[in-house]
Amino acid sequence: MSFHFAGKAAIVTGGAKGIGAATAETLCELGARVAILDRDRQHGAALIEKLAAQGATATFHPCNVEDPAGVQAAVDEAARGHGALHVVVHSAGIQRYGSVLEASLDTWRETFAVHVDGCFHVVRGALPHLLAAGGGSIVIVGSVQSVTAVANSAAYVAAKHALAGLTRSIALDFAAQNIRANCVMPGAIDTPMLRAAAALDSDPEAVLRGCARAHPLGRIGRPEEVARAIAFLASDWASFITGATLAVDGGMLVPTGGMGFQVGGTGSVAGQ
Repeated sequence: MSFHFAGKAAIVTGGAKGIGAATAETLCELGARVAILDRDRQHGAALIEKLAAQGATATFHPCNVEDPAGVQAAVDEAARGHGALHVVVHSAGIQRYGSVLEASLDTWRETFAVHVDGCFHVVRGALPHLLAAGGGSIVIVGSVQSVTAVANSAAYVAAKHALAGLTRSIALDFAAQNIRANCVMPGAIDTPMLRAAAALDSDPEAVLRGCARAHPLGRIGRPEEVARAIAFLASDWASFITGATLAVDGGMLVPTGGMGFQVGGTGSVAGQ
């Protein structure tokens, strides 16, 4: 069994930048026909131009995942244009901050609309096409915050937890129809979203250094490192994996008490 996507078509939401863009590029490199769904027309068009220059088959479909009718139209257009649909990657996301007391109701609703409602709309729209193709693979981009929490991020943490649950539900409900669904949980990855979040602080570089220290590997991850994990889960090499949550986090979830405790606390690695 070879690791490629020759003859297969995929859609990637949030595919204009960050992890989504890296995933679109990786799938194209592995032979897939790729439809990018994103509301960012400028970056989406630029990526399609780049992929076309590399000889890839890729299309861009302007789409806001919060809009169910728009999602359905974009998914149907992508499936028609590429002849079928075999892989769905939901990478669209936003970062918002605030505790339950501090976050506005609009912030709460927007965060869930993009992450959870958006995933629901995309999967709901794509499933008939996957079923018509005889099965397929769905990969949802969660976060280490799908199983943990970061302070002052109530809406984001709750939405990412919901995506892990939705992944399991899809996996269970459609296993008999040869549909697999899995979730990747990235740590801190060097994306425009991470950079924008760091820029909210008076010392963005200090924030990025702190993110690097949070990983036992000692650095921030790269988008293509997450994209490779997504491609694996979407591929036939992962044919017996469904309902799983795969941490792609440089070991972030491993150390008890976090890396700060490991370096300076009881059982410290500093004294070994």
